[in-house]
Amino acid sequence: MIIWDEIGESDSERDTMLQQLEQECLDIYRRKVEKTRKHRAELHQVLVESKAEISNLISTLGERSSFAPVGASTVKGALKEQLSTLSPILEDLRLKKKERMKEFDQIQTQIAWLYAEVAGNNEQLVNSLDPEVEGHDLTWAKLNEFKSYLQELQSEKLIRLQKVNGHIHTIHQLSVVLSFDFFQTINEIHPSLTGQMIDHSKSISNDTLASLTNMINSLKQENEERLWKIQKFGRELVELWDLMDTPLEEKKKFDHVVWLMSSSVDEVSIPGSLSMEMIEQVSIMKLYSFNFLLKFKMKELVMKRQKELEEIYKGMHMDVDGDSARKTLTSLIDSGTVILSDLLANMDDQIVKAKEQVKKQNLGNQRKGIPFLYNKVPLLHILEEYTIQRRKREEEKRRSREQKRLQEQLATEQEAIYGSRPSTKKPLGLSVNANNLPSTPGHRGATPGRYGLSSGKERRRVGGRANGMIPINYVALPKDETNTRGN
Repeated sequence: MIIWDEIGESDSERDTMLQQLEQECLDIYRRKVEKTRKHRAELHQVLVESKAEISNLISTLGERSSFAPVGASTVKGALKEQLSTLSPILEDLRLKKKERMKEFDQIQTQIAWLYAEVAGNNEQLVNSLDPEVEGHDLTWAKLNEFKSYLQELQSEKLIRLQKVNGHIHTIHQLSVVLSFDFFQTINEIHPSLTGQMIDHSKSISNDTLASLTNMINSLKQENEERLWKIQKFGRELVELWDLMDTPLEEKKKFDHVVWLMSSSVDEVSIPGSLSMEMIEQVSIMKLYSFNFLLKFKMKELVMKRQKELEEIYKGMHMDVDGDSARKTLTSLIDSGTVILSDLLANMDDQIVKAKEQVKKQNLGNQRKGIPFLYNKVPLLHILEEYTIQRRKREEEKRRSREQKRLQEQLATEQEAIYGSRPSTKKPLGLSVNANNLPSTPGHRGATPGRYGLSSGKERRRVGGRANGMIPINYVALPKDETNTRGN
């Protein structure tokens, strides 16, 4: 007022200025009130949101029993007082949620790893978490549910790991018996099973367990087949030993084979006892014994045929050099340069021809009324006895054919083992030309037989009688006619 008096303002001007001041004050007041109202609304909104968040966290964490007495519905007073009361509760719930989320994350990560190990696919780790569980249900009940599931997976992993280790141990035992490469066999199933992958645990997936089971079944089947082969070869080898009277020292070298003959698959655990080398060793020994026995038996048959020829020639009053012939035959057989079956067939032909010659000679003597005697015994009687002996020899010949069949069977087995079929026509040596065989002096005009044992086609008459056919390995010494008739 004093200022206006000094200035000299009129009353109207003074009223105008007072009205302006009043209006400005009202505007300031209104702005202050509006700001305060807005702040109150903001505080109210924060309070509502805090109450809602607290309620949501309590529901999510399952902490109703712990926070119900101081919950948002029970807080009263000014807005700032309510906010100051709810803020610690909200911060506590937020911290609990963070810690709870961390626990869930750890458990879910372990579950994901175990699930991936069981499933056998580590790429499933990314998609193994349940997004609906995260942030919606963090209660202790849900956490315990995850923990229970984790324990189940851990137990499942332990059981599977025990199965895997058991299968690996079984495969190792079978591989050792069969002389298989254990690490290569396991590595083909899964590289982690060898224990050489530091950053990876052993695979326990369903595929790995199935592969291990299949491998065990395959190895067991291989064990059974090999044991059956060794037992079969072993029985045949023992039979050959009995026939050959094999010394005890030689048999002791194959004591392990004899033991396997009476063993079951589950009892065989000695390293390498069912290896291919073992089967090959038994097979070679069996083949050697069989060839030795076959050679011995064939030599025995050849000598019997030779003796039979000598008897026939003696019945024809012919002196023969039997010792020299037997030495020659023995040398041929031992050298392995002659096919024994052909030699036997040739000697059988010689026997047949000699018998025919004896019959012709006997018929000639009967026509002349001269009884043909040998050692003061009628030749017919000798031939009857010979017929009986011949039947026995036919039985021996049948056995010889059976032995030959056995040899062919052995060759078939060798083909199954080694993949190639050995020749069954020349088991003891290569065929040679008959002219290569040694012979004793005889009729130089006679045609030699295939093996030097056939008689000549020419006939010699001594004292008006026809002599028998003379092989080139014998020296015929005809007796005079007077002595012959005297007999």
